[in-house]
Amino acid sequence: MPITRLCLVRHGETEWNAEGRVQGQTDIPLSAVGLAQAQAAAEVLCRHDFTAVYSSDLMRVRQTAAPAVRRLALPLQLDPALRERHYGIFERLLYTEVRSRLPDHYARFLRKDPDYDFETGESLTTFYARSLQVVKAIAARHAGEQVLVFTHGGVLEMVYRFVRSVGLQSPRDFGIPNCGVNWVEITARGWEVQCWADIAHLRPHSSASDEVR
Repeated sequence: MPITRLCLVRHGETEWNAEGRVQGQTDIPLSAVGLAQAQAAAEVLCRHDFTAVYSSDLMRVRQTAAPAVRRLALPLQLDPALRERHYGIFERLLYTEVRSRLPDHYARFLRKDPDYDFETGESLTTFYARSLQVVKAIAARHAGEQVLVFTHGGVLEMVYRFVRSVGLQSPRDFGIPNCGVNWVEITARGWEVQCWADIAHLRPHSSASDEVR
């Protein structure tokens, strides 16, 4: 079986990340810090040979992908299925506001209730299925190749939980920093994490948020 390698990159920092505001599928641009992070990531990513580049269609991810795409001279393939989880009634609120205004909803969220969908959003179960479906489809489409995927923290969390078989409700004890680079290999043995949350390229730039939303 040929080895397939996925390089999965979270988008750079936004103003909402820095202030602790829930983004979800709200279309927010990168901050000045995030734009600098994207440039720094491109310096590292362009050293690798990729056969394809995919991205969420949300602005913060497209902006993160842009410098690398220019350096690699590959077309950027947008896929809405790579979007962040839809956080429904939480979106646009600060986490502190969610906790004070919607305490019962916040408690279900903290418990990782698999069926809780933020009233107008997406349940953890549904989001997990969507995330794995799109990432597996990309891997199958490019078997034996090395592919670059720009996406969101939530999608990365779902991929990590799948690969490491840690379940959806266990505490998150792994990082998902803005513009972190993560490598996953698919071989005859299955899916394996080769490198996770690499931010060595970001040392000159702050990376304030490890929140996935």
